[in-house]
Amino acid sequence: MKIFTAISGALGLLLSTSSLGAFTTSVPEQDAFFDLIRAHCGKAYQGTVVSGGRAGDGFSDQRLVMHVRECTDDQIKIPFHVGDNHSRTWILTKTGAGILLKHDHRHKDGSNDESTMYGGHTLHRGWANAQSFPADDYSKDLFTRLGFPQSNGNTWHMYIYPEVFTYQLTREGRDFKVDFDLTQPVDLPPVPWGYQ
Repeated sequence: MKIFTAISGALGLLLSTSSLGAFTTSVPEQDAFFDLIRAHCGKAYQGTVVSGGRAGDGFSDQRLVMHVRECTDDQIKIPFHVGDNHSRTWILTKTGAGILLKHDHRHKDGSNDESTMYGGHTLHRGWANAQSFPADDYSKDLFTRLGFPQSNGNTWHMYIYPEVFTYQLTREGRDFKVDFDLTQPVDLPPVPWGYQ
């Protein structure tokens, strides 16, 4: 009798949930965050290092431009141009369990850099204006193999407000942040390395 009751209960749950149609796998905060960035598709913006910069770091003395270049319903590709270096592209992907951030690094000939596709996945719903991406296992293995295990503690953050988009990297002893002025679009940068 107990087995029959359990089976009946499970069947009832299955029928009641199936009547809801397709399952919703995203949450409003992440959808809103994604859409706020996607609204800038096709535009480029100049940025400034606002924390964690230092002379000779390869960022503080360069022109920094983000370009919201490719957008679909579930993926956004944002090349991050540092002076004449066009090797970096941030990739945001909806996974059904949150948002995945990856850093696509290429050489000038388009081939993959040894340090590429690192990043992380959201662990909680976040906010419409802010999401965080702690380093995933692939990234930790990569960082360890390449000889900088201190990066295993990386968390990347993105914030978007009407006037500013912020990219931030934090870990113990490190807080690097770039603000991009969304009120003043700039001329589109070159095609990022490895893309067409």
